[in-house]
Amino acid sequence: MFFNKIVILGLVLTALSSCKKFVDVDIADNLIQKEDTFTSDNSATSATLALYSYYPTVNSLQYVTWLGGLAADELQNTTSTTELIQFSQNVVATNNSNPLNYLWNYPYMVIRESNAIIDGVTKSAAMTPAVKDQLIGEAKFFRAYMNFNMVNYFGGVPIVTDPLELNSANLPRAAATEVYAHIITDLKDAQNLLPTTYVGTAALRVRANKWAATALLAKVYLYTKDYANAELESTKIIGSGTYTMSTLANTFVNTSSETILQLSTLYGASSFSTYRTALQTDNIAPPAYVLYNDFTKGFELNDNRKTSWIDSTTFNTIKYYRINKYKLPTRSALPAGNEFTVLFRLGEQYLIRAEARAQQGNISGAQSDVNVIRTRAGLRNTPAADLTSLSVAIAKERKLELFGETGNRWFDLKRTGTADAVLGALKPTYKTTSQLMPIPVTQILANGNLVQNPGYN
Repeated sequence: MFFNKIVILGLVLTALSSCKKFVDVDIADNLIQKEDTFTSDNSATSATLALYSYYPTVNSLQYVTWLGGLAADELQNTTSTTELIQFSQNVVATNNSNPLNYLWNYPYMVIRESNAIIDGVTKSAAMTPAVKDQLIGEAKFFRAYMNFNMVNYFGGVPIVTDPLELNSANLPRAAATEVYAHIITDLKDAQNLLPTTYVGTAALRVRANKWAATALLAKVYLYTKDYANAELESTKIIGSGTYTMSTLANTFVNTSSETILQLSTLYGASSFSTYRTALQTDNIAPPAYVLYNDFTKGFELNDNRKTSWIDSTTFNTIKYYRINKYKLPTRSALPAGNEFTVLFRLGEQYLIRAEARAQQGNISGAQSDVNVIRTRAGLRNTPAADLTSLSVAIAKERKLELFGETGNRWFDLKRTGTADAVLGALKPTYKTTSQLMPIPVTQILANGNLVQNPGYN
């Protein structure tokens, strides 16, 4: 795909992107040349802010969550949509448009915009140093986040850093270890470049800061089994004094003390709230996405997360359980609601540190972190007292604490080596090779250097 020269200032960095031959056109009054975007702090900031509301950003993260939930043991699809059924059954076809659009094309579009920002801001002689650091840090954070999701869905993917798209058109897949190394480098850079404070409306925490980069870095270290660094990074956040655990009822409101980073929304309602198919009443239709009944049985007696974060609706006498972390419908009536889309929060950091500590033999430290989560849920301290039992306990708390959030359960099943046992028992069509999504067939045809994942024709 060609990288075009036109940007819509304040909306997206690139106005037009097409696989067709580039055609020069006159510049409209509300558009500016790409090379002019980085001649002032304001115009460069507007282009960078667009990453947060960019359609590919929002929709990629939505589908990372929804499709991951369907592929795991979280969500069931009640519709007759073939492409969603394929995810539910772990038999995703190479021509399924969901991997192509939401898991491949959209992340690479965000990466492309991030590369353009990094390149343009770095070369700018007109911008102030502090703003340059902020914008490059944000762009590297987004590039790392998109690569993180892609490597967890596909395994190794092409590492794209060139701002000129044509220069990357025939890149081969890098090994997953190389992708992770690239992610870590970007996040370390973002840590060094971004401030600890929030730029803009600080109370809403809608722009990445040092702690947002640190939250993702801690997660990356956990996934790559670098437990010492995972503990180190999560401890930085926990000990920063910036965040405190919220009540269950307020965890997902946009002023929550627990939120590390969230995406703002026009209507003040999370883009993930369509899980609930809100505004729907009983006996109209079943929700499109519902929790497995066995999922709800995993909660202990008196676990307040079950009553606060799950609700139900009935259709034809059948009760369907829904994710109820976000209470408002996607398009809330004005006045705007008070929920955005949470990407990182403190509760996850306690669970990252608990697992990292347990794997390093710090049993009491791991217990302490798990108990922070359990206490908030209204439960007694964990009885787990050794690595084996603590590993099981932490996996369970991650499942019941982080469900419906950014693909965590799907990623956890794979990285902990439990996907075969859990999904094999649940889904007759599941195969070990289902743990990686197929590289979209159109990409294979367009780039002869791409190799398909095992298990796909």
